[in-house]
Amino acid sequence: MIHQYQNNGYRIVLDVNSGCVHVVDELCYDVIAILRGQNEEQTAESLKSEAVWGLIKETLGEKYPEEELKEALEDITELTEAGQLFVPDTYEPYIGEVIKRKTVVKALCLHIAHDCNLACKYCFAEEGEYHGRRALMSYEVGKKALDFLIANSGTRRNLEVDFFGGEPLMNWQVVKDLVAYGREQEKLHDKHFRFTVTTNGVLLNDEIQDFINQEMDNVVISLDGRKEVNDNMRPFRNGKGSYDLIVPKFQKLADSRNQERYYIRGTFTRNNLDFSEDVKHFADLGFKQMSIEPVVGDETDPYAIRESDLPQIFEEYDKLAQYIIEKENKGEGFNFFHFMIDLEGGPCLSKRLSGCGSGTEYLAVTPWGDFYPCHQFVGDEDFLMGNVEQGITRPEIADEFRCCNVYTKEKCKNCFARFYCSGGCMANAYKYAGGLQDAYDIGCEMERKRVECAIMIKAALAEERK
Repeated sequence: MIHQYQNNGYRIVLDVNSGCVHVVDELCYDVIAILRGQNEEQTAESLKSEAVWGLIKETLGEKYPEEELKEALEDITELTEAGQLFVPDTYEPYIGEVIKRKTVVKALCLHIAHDCNLACKYCFAEEGEYHGRRALMSYEVGKKALDFLIANSGTRRNLEVDFFGGEPLMNWQVVKDLVAYGREQEKLHDKHFRFTVTTNGVLLNDEIQDFINQEMDNVVISLDGRKEVNDNMRPFRNGKGSYDLIVPKFQKLADSRNQERYYIRGTFTRNNLDFSEDVKHFADLGFKQMSIEPVVGDETDPYAIRESDLPQIFEEYDKLAQYIIEKENKGEGFNFFHFMIDLEGGPCLSKRLSGCGSGTEYLAVTPWGDFYPCHQFVGDEDFLMGNVEQGITRPEIADEFRCCNVYTKEKCKNCFARFYCSGGCMANAYKYAGGLQDAYDIGCEMERKRVECAIMIKAALAEERK
C-alpha cells in the first residue's frame, strides 16, 4: 500500500507495509501516482513491462521529457527491488498468532481517588465519580492490586502503575504507602515498578514534588493552555479558574525534573479550535514535553468536536508542525506527543496490529478493587472483569479485546495510518461508533492528519541537516 500527500512544500510517499518514507520531486510523485492507480501491489518485474512504460508515456509524456520519465521509472523499480516501495503486506498472515499469543498483565491504572477538587466541564469521569460514588482507594485494596499485578506478570520484570483519579493527590498518603510497598516487593520478586502520577496540580507542594522526583518515572500534569482557555473548561466547583494557582507549580516541577520525564497534557474543544496557540503558550511557559488531545464527546455536548470542525483542526496541525520545525531549527525544540513518530524501529508487531493492550496487558482498578479494561470503561458493568479478591472472573472480556486488531476492523484495513495508531482507542470506538471493532471516525481523521504532519516534520528536519 502506498500513501502520497503534499505538506509544507514536500511531496511525500509512504510505503505503508515497509514504513519507508520517500521525499520525491514532482515527476516521481506523478509516476508513482500512475503506478499505484493501476495496482497497489506493483512488483519490480511488472514495472519493467512494456505495458507499464506505455501507460506512463501516454499519461505523462506531454508534461515530462521521455528520458526523465525513464530515469524516474528506473529509480522507482530500484526502490521496489530493494523492498522500499510497493512492498506486499507480510503482517496479515501472522494475525492469528497475535490473537492467540499469551499475554500477561504488565500495567495497572489505579483509581486512587474517585473524587476531584476541580469541575472540568468535559470530564469523562464526572468530577471523579465515574458514574458511581465518590471514594478513595484504601491501602489494602491497592496492596492487593499490586500483588495481583506481580502474580500475573509472568517473567516480565518492568511493571507500570499509574496513580489516577479523579485527583490522586487527594489520597496522597495511600500513594506513598503503595509506592513503599511496591519497592519492598521488587526485591522479593525480581520486579521493577515504574510509577506514574496524573495530577491537576492543585495540591502540589514541595514535599509532594520531592517524592514525585524520587519515585515517579513519569508525571502527567493537566493544563489546557492559555489562561482563558484553561479557566473556561477547568474551573473549581465555585467557578473560579485554576490557571493562576497551578501554572507556577507546574513550571517548578518541570524544571526540577530537568524538563524530562513528564508531560503537560491539555485538551482542546470547540471552544479553542485554534489550539496551536495553546501549544505555543506551553512553549512560552518553558515546557518541553507536551500534548494537546482532542476532546471526545457526544455531538450533543456543546464543546464536542464535529466533522465540520475538521478543516480548521487540520490547518492548526499544519501550523503547529511548521512552528515545531522553526523552533527546532532555532535550537528551541520541544516534544509534542502526537508528532513523535519512530520511522526506524517503532513498536513490536503485536503493538502495531492491536494497540495499547487494554483489557489484556493493561487494566484499571477502582477504589473498591474492581477490574475494568481501562479507565474509560470504569463504571460500565458490561466490562467489569473481576476484582482484586477473586482475580479475573470474566476472561471472555479479555478475549474480546485480544481479538481486536487492524485486520478485524473494516475501517482499518485500507487505512495508511493503521500501523501507527494500531486501530485507535477501543473505548472511543465503543462509546461513539457502536462497538469495539468499529472506529471513531472523527478521531481517525485527526490521527491520519497527525501522522502526515509527523512524517513531514521528520522529512523537513532531515532536509535542513543535509
